[in-house]
Amino acid sequence: MRAENVAQKWGLPFGGELRDLNKVKSAFYLLSTDEQLQLYKTDEPKLGAIVVDFVGGAVAHRRKFGGGRGQDIAKAIGLKHGFEPNVLDATAGLGRDAFLLASLGCKVTMMERQLPVAALLDDGLERGKNDAELGGWLEQRLSLINESSIEGMEKLSDIDVVYLDPMYPHREKSAAVKKEMRVFQTLVGSDPDADDLLDKALALAKYRVVVKRPSYAEPLNGKKPSTSIKMKKNRFDVYVNQGIPKH
Repeated sequence: MRAENVAQKWGLPFGGELRDLNKVKSAFYLLSTDEQLQLYKTDEPKLGAIVVDFVGGAVAHRRKFGGGRGQDIAKAIGLKHGFEPNVLDATAGLGRDAFLLASLGCKVTMMERQLPVAALLDDGLERGKNDAELGGWLEQRLSLINESSIEGMEKLSDIDVVYLDPMYPHREKSAAVKKEMRVFQTLVGSDPDADDLLDKALALAKYRVVVKRPSYAEPLNGKKPSTSIKMKKNRFDVYVNQGIPKH
């Protein structure tokens, strides 16, 4: 049974049939359908399912029509002709930015410490690898590690760029933000150790560290970046260790 296999793989309690989920004393549950793995917030069923989908929806639209290497995140990472860095996304979340960077040619390692979120990412990866359009390159460019970045970064090497997008209290009230942020802030919390990530990332990254921040937020750990790329609601703070080689 697919759901039982997911539970066994990730060491998660198995709730059995759908009718038994009312008896599970947990803030969240994962539902495995024939098509995908879904995360639900138990006390807010109207929020609907959280799913990682690299094949369709908004992620696919962004890959095809988002602007390619002209996007702000691509500029922040340092994508230039001939430079396709090894990137660590140390706060992977739902993997959208990691997938986009992989689609632009980077080899990306996603690191996610929360088991339910890692299970969603793994499910999205497996479905993406089986897709006729994505499978040829996705398996080569996108991978997942289920571990805390604080400890996990010390075990890695050969990383050109570290990308960080830690949780931060959101002021927006739109339905889309409320849905995902309410789930993530309950599940992940406020990332109290987020400031500690920056020094670890700077020690690991060969060329640079990129931190995504809300436009109103202070720099991570109070450390002034080398430069920033500003957008309407967010910005990318770029910390340069050394210049990217020209090809």
